[in-house]
Amino acid sequence: MAFPDDPSGSMQTFNQEGLLHQITNQIRRSLDLQEILTATVAEIRLFLATDRVMVYRFDADGSGEVIAESIHGQYLPSLLRLHFPADDIPQEARELLLSTRQRSIVDVTTGQIGLSPLQSTNGKSLDTENIYYRQVDPCHIQYLKAMGVQSTLVVPILHQDPGRQSAQPELWGLLVSHHSQPQTISEQELKVVQQVVDQVAIAIAQSNLLTEARAKQEREAAINRVTMLLHKLPTIQLQEALEEVIATFGGIGGRLYVDDSTEVYTWGKQPQLPYGLENSIIEQHPIWQNWIAEFKPDNIWAITDLYQEPRLRVLAPAFQSTQIRGILLMPLHLRQNFVGVISIFRPGFDREILWAGRHDPNLRQSLPRLSFEVWREQKKGQALEWKPEEISLGQALCYHFSIAIQQHQMYQQVQVLNTNLELRVQEQTAELEKSLLLTNVLKQVTEHIRSTLDLKTTLQTIVREVRPLLNSDRMLIFQIGNESNGQVIVEEINGNWVSALGMEAPPKCFPDEYSRLYFQGRIRAINNVSTASLSACHQEFLQTLQVQANLIVPIKIGTQLWGLLIAHQCDAPRHWQDGEINLLQQLADQAAIAIQQAQLYEQSCAAETHAKAKATQLEHTLYELQETQAKLIQSEKMSSLGQLVAGIAHEINNPVNFIYGNLYHATTYTQQLMELLQLYQLHYPRPKKEIDLVIEAIDLDFVVEDLPKIMSSMQVGADRIRSIVLSLRNFSRLDEADNKSVDIHEGIENTLLILHHLLKSNVHFTAIEVIKDYGNLPRVECYAGQMNQVFMNVFTNAIDALEENRKIERNNSLPSAKIWISTKLSIEKSRLLIRIADNGPGMTEEVRKRIFDPFFTTKSVGKGTGLGLAISYQIVVENHGGLMECISQPSKGTEFWIEIPIRLLTKVNLTE
Repeated sequence: MAFPDDPSGSMQTFNQEGLLHQITNQIRRSLDLQEILTATVAEIRLFLATDRVMVYRFDADGSGEVIAESIHGQYLPSLLRLHFPADDIPQEARELLLSTRQRSIVDVTTGQIGLSPLQSTNGKSLDTENIYYRQVDPCHIQYLKAMGVQSTLVVPILHQDPGRQSAQPELWGLLVSHHSQPQTISEQELKVVQQVVDQVAIAIAQSNLLTEARAKQEREAAINRVTMLLHKLPTIQLQEALEEVIATFGGIGGRLYVDDSTEVYTWGKQPQLPYGLENSIIEQHPIWQNWIAEFKPDNIWAITDLYQEPRLRVLAPAFQSTQIRGILLMPLHLRQNFVGVISIFRPGFDREILWAGRHDPNLRQSLPRLSFEVWREQKKGQALEWKPEEISLGQALCYHFSIAIQQHQMYQQVQVLNTNLELRVQEQTAELEKSLLLTNVLKQVTEHIRSTLDLKTTLQTIVREVRPLLNSDRMLIFQIGNESNGQVIVEEINGNWVSALGMEAPPKCFPDEYSRLYFQGRIRAINNVSTASLSACHQEFLQTLQVQANLIVPIKIGTQLWGLLIAHQCDAPRHWQDGEINLLQQLADQAAIAIQQAQLYEQSCAAETHAKAKATQLEHTLYELQETQAKLIQSEKMSSLGQLVAGIAHEINNPVNFIYGNLYHATTYTQQLMELLQLYQLHYPRPKKEIDLVIEAIDLDFVVEDLPKIMSSMQVGADRIRSIVLSLRNFSRLDEADNKSVDIHEGIENTLLILHHLLKSNVHFTAIEVIKDYGNLPRVECYAGQMNQVFMNVFTNAIDALEENRKIERNNSLPSAKIWISTKLSIEKSRLLIRIADNGPGMTEEVRKRIFDPFFTTKSVGKGTGLGLAISYQIVVENHGGLMECISQPSKGTEFWIEIPIRLLTKVNLTE
C-alpha cells in the first residue's frame, strides 16, 4: 500500500472512522502480522502528521526491538531493526504501562509530559480518559533531544493469551510516535490511536494462534511420519525413523540406543570418547548410566548448554570436537521398564545484534545516551533453548519408539521359535490324520446304528446326538402307556442334574386334554417354567427335575400317540428358536420311523409264514422309510463334515500363520544376505583357499540363483494354504442352527474356493470361467451353514452340466464353459436376489419340473443321490421363507433364481 509522503492535510484525507476502518480491514485481509504492523504505522503517521511512527516489541530479557516503522522525509533517522537495552525504559514505567495502560505525551520544548491512564492501579476502568500534565525528568529530555525528537506519543500494546482465560495480560510492546517539531495531541486523537492499538492487539493474538496451530500441525505430521516408519512392514525402520526425528528437531546428529541388544543407531555428528574408550558406547559409560537411572518414565531432559551441565562435566570433552551444544535426552520406557534412549544433538550458533547506540550490557546505564548510531554486538557459541512444545513432541515420540522396539524384540523371539516349526507342523499333521481316521470310524458306527432295528439302541442314539446339537441340559424320550401314564425310557444328561430315567408321571397330574392336543400334533415350548400357566402339580414335578424351560414334541405312529421327545434346560430360562423346534420335530419323525420300523420288524417276524402278502407291503414301506432316512442322513453327514472341516482348519491355522507371517521376513533377510555376499565378493575378489573350496563344494552360484525361487514358491504355497484354511473355517458353519447376520458374498467365495479343484483345468478338461456381478449388499440374516449347502449343491450341478463343454478334443465346437453369478437387492430393498447360471446343455421342460423332487436325478448311477436340490429347495423356501426357481431350455444353459428376505421372519409359535 502506498502512502503520500506529504503529511499536510492528512486530517482532511483520513478521518477518524476511516483510519479505524482501514486498519480493521487490513487485519481481516491478512494473517501476516508484519504486514499488518507496517500498514498500521503508516496509517497512524498520516493520521497524526508526524515524522516517525514505530512499533517497539519487548524481548524476554526486557530489551526491545523496533519491528515496524514509517518515517517522513529526512527529519528523523530510521530505527527499524535496532535494539534498545532494558534500562532505557525503567521498571516503574513498565509497571504503569501494564497495570494502568498509561499513555504518555511528551513536549520537549515545554518540558512537560501528559499522562492518560485507561484504568486505575487496582485494574478498574476509568470513566474518563483525561490527560494530566507534569514536568518531565531531565534525563528523559536529554534522551529525546539526542534522538532529534521534540514531541512523542507512547501507547502500550498489551497481549493476553486467548487459550487461557485466567492468564494475566502482558506488556507486548509500544506504539511510539516521534516528531521533530513541537506538536499537540488532542484527547480525541489519543482515543482514535488507542482504538487502533486495541485492533493491533487483536491481530497479535490471531497471529499467535495461527503460529501455534501451524506448529501443532507440523508436530502431528512429524509424529505420523515417524509412526509410519516404525510400523512399516515387513521390517521396522529404526534408522530412518531416527533420521526423521533428528530432522524434525533441527539437530545435527543423534543416537538411538537399545538396551536389550545394546544396538546403537546413529546419524550426523557424534561425540568422540577419549583414547582408550573410542570403541566403547557412550550410553554404557558409568557416568551416563547413573545419569539415566535418575529418570522416571515420561521424563525428558532438555539440556540447553551441555558445557554448563555439572553431571556432564566428565563426558563434555567427548563433544568438544563437534558443534554440538544442546542435547535433548529421551529415555524409552515400556511398562516401567527401561528399553533404550534417544539423544538429539543441537549445534551452537553465532548471533549479531544491532543496537541503537553503544552500551555495555554488563553495566547499568547511568547517563542518557548521546548517540543512537548503529552498534553491532557479536555473540559467539550461543545455545538455543528447547521449547516446551519440542519437549511435548519428544514425549509423544518416546511412546512410539518404545512400542516399535518391543515389536522388534518380539519378532526376534518369533524367529527363534520358528526353528522348530517344521517338526511341529509334522506332528500336527499326524494328529490331524489320526483325528480324521477316528471321524471316519465314528461315521461308520453311526450309519450302522441308523440301520439297526433294535429300538433301544436307536432311541438312545437319537437323544445322544440331539442334545449337543440343541446344547440343552437334558434330552429324554417319554413313552405314554395306558390312561396317559408312562415313563422315561432313554435319557442323555449334560452336567450333574437329577436323572429322570425310569421316572413315571404323577397320576392325574396331566389332564387328558394334554394327550388330545399332542395327538393333534401340538408342539409345546415353555420358555420359563416359573411364569408359564401350568397346574401346581405340573410345576412341582418340573421343579423336582430342576427344569426351568422345556420343549415337548409328540412322537406319533400312525393314529397313535406313542410318546414325547423332550428337551430340558435346567440352568436358566431359555427362548426356544424356530430352528430348534424344527430340528426336534424332524428328530421326532425319525424316532417315529425307527419305532415303527422296529414294530413292523417284530410283526413281520411273527407273521412271516402266515402273511407273505403283508411282507411285500412291509418291504415297500421299509424302502420308503429308508429313502426318508437317507435324507436325514445327508443332513447328518453335512453336520459331521462341518465339524471335521472346522477341526482341520483350526489345527492347520496356527502353524500356517507362523509360516505365512514370517516368510516375508525370511525373504527380506535372504535378499539382504545375498547383497552382503555380493559386497564381500566385490571387495574381496580373491578369498582364501578354504573359502574357495567351500564355494565350490556347495555350488554357490546355483544356491544364489535357486534360493529366491525356493522362497517365492514357499510364499505362493503358504498363500494358497492360508486361503484354503480360511475358506474351510467359514464353510464349516454347516451345522449352525441359529440365524445370524452374515456376508453372503463371503459364503459364495468360500464355496468356490472349496470347489476350485473342479473349476481349474487339467489334462482332460478346460477351466470353467466364473463371472461375478456382485451388488452392494448389506449383511443378511439367514442360516449361514444351510445357505452354504445350497451354494455347494447348485455349483456342483453346474460343474457336472458343463462336463461336455470342457472336454479337450480337437473337434469340440461347444463354447467355453462359464458360470455367471449375480447378486442384488430387490426394488423395495427387503429381499436378496441371487442368480447362478451356466452355458451348459440345459434341460427339457419335463426334467425342469422335477429337479426339486426328492431322489430325482439325471446323473448316472453312483454320481448323484437326487437329494441335493431337494434339500436346497427346502432350505430356501421353508427355512428362509424365500423362493427358488429354475429357468432352462435345451442348448441354452440353466439359471437358478434364489430369493430370500434380508431379515429372517420369525415363525409363528406352534404352542399358541
